Amino acid sequence: MAVLTAGPPVHLSGQSPAPTIDTIIVVNRNVFDLQAADAPPFIARLANRLHARTRAGVIRSTLLVNPGDRYDSARVAESERALRNLNVFSRARIDTARLDGRLALRIATADGWSTKPQLGYSSAGGDVTWMVGLVEDNLLGTATSLTAVYNNTPDRRSFDLGHVNPHFLSRRGWLQATYSNKSDGNRGTWLVGVPFYETAARRALITDGEAASDRVLVFRRDALGSSVVDTVERRALRVGIVAAFAPHATTAGYVRLWLAGQWRREDFAPETTTVFPRSVFGTVGVGMDVGHVRFQVLERFNSYARREDVDMSRLLHVGVWAAPRAWGYPSGQAGVGPELSAQLAAPWPRGFAVLRAAANGVLTAGAPDSGRVAGALTVASQNLPRQTLILHVEGAQLRRAKPGGEFDLWVSQNGPRVFGIHAFTGTHMVWLALEDRVLLADDLWGLVGVGVAPFLDYGGAWYSDEPARLGGAVGLSLRIGPTRAVRGDVGEFAVGYRFGKGVTSRWGFAIRKGVRY
Repeated sequence: MAVLTAGPPVHLSGQSPAPTIDTIIVVNRNVFDLQAADAPPFIARLANRLHARTRAGVIRSTLLVNPGDRYDSARVAESERALRNLNVFSRARIDTARLDGRLALRIATADGWSTKPQLGYSSAGGDVTWMVGLVEDNLLGTATSLTAVYNNTPDRRSFDLGHVNPHFLSRRGWLQATYSNKSDGNRGTWLVGVPFYETAARRALITDGEAASDRVLVFRRDALGSSVVDTVERRALRVGIVAAFAPHATTAGYVRLWLAGQWRREDFAPETTTVFPRSVFGTVGVGMDVGHVRFQVLERFNSYARREDVDMSRLLHVGVWAAPRAWGYPSGQAGVGPELSAQLAAPWPRGFAVLRAAANGVLTAGAPDSGRVAGALTVASQNLPRQTLILHVEGAQLRRAKPGGEFDLWVSQNGPRVFGIHAFTGTHMVWLALEDRVLLADDLWGLVGVGVAPFLDYGGAWYSDEPARLGGAVGLSLRIGPTRAVRGDVGEFAVGYRFGKGVTSRWGFAIRKGVRY
């Protein structure tokens, strides 16, 4: 939940000491600029009349600087990205100006279209998913979000409700709540508290939880290669809390110490069980986060006609959890759980390379009981005109995963893209993706961006007791994304020639959300 920002600093020359910010000017524009005539006039006028423009008070409360503060280019750049992280603007910029010898910050924003009817359809390998609903990402201009969506997949039907408020009860408070009524159960989650809202923030306190009674689907393959579904019922109630303090925190980096605890009931049993088991567990953890913060601002990377913040920070996370027998764990599962993750990055003008790695597990009597290891490398370059070259490689492995925790590359969208639903599932996964995103039009009719992307995908997922199940495809995707929406998610129409062991139908077609790196 940390709001870590950086970007192109605003430079002031000849100022020593730093001048004081006298005033902040907010220019909050509507979705379309009627003077620019970059969109059909009827659509632009109708959209502006129907849309509730973001309130100036919301913009001011998001900033990390105030009138009377000394000018700090790093905090100004971080404030600009905090505005983008609200996900209600299509554009947000902060500039400086002199008014009668006084320093002013000019905040210029353009709202994104936030009321989104959900009429979704996706297909991969002949498996169809559709949805209908409504999402409002900027309710009455307050930057709060409401979601009501009905989903129909080959696995189940669900009606999902959600709410996010980034200014809950205070300027920095955060509230997130979701509820899902499924055809085979119910699940609700919540999160509330004050996160590290900026790099230099000193304290954070968050509590979250879950309540669920639903069916868990585990997808496997039989000896003939056909899909087999195992089902178990899950009942869970979980409450957690995290408190953190930063003994060192500046606009450039931080050292954060955290203490966390969790209480939960979680049981799995066959659906035919008449007397459901009831287990209670408790854990406590401590750890440290170290970060040197840096971000790179790119355009046309995962969306069109907007600035995107790519995290180039050097990060290290270390923690250890205690799961004692006295708090409900059986003797064979009680122990300690170390966790470690890190990120390294090498940016260059219009490109970058990011390496991520993570591992966690539970040690019982000195031996590993369960755990996860994962690693990923992403290299991207925009050094060729109107092109974004991307190479992505990742792999992960699970040990003794609980039901429903296995990899499913169709659900997580980090696998070959023109294969069917649940084609690759298991406790081991690998994926290699190479694509060239070629821009055709960045803001067609003032409404959408259009591009094509030749791609190569190869990877898969499998269980430890079966041979590696891998497949790949070479193909071409048409990428279309809105330029005036709040998020700018790109849709992808992909067709590819498939290869790999067990592939019978060589050509595949997929309609889905574009891959985000």
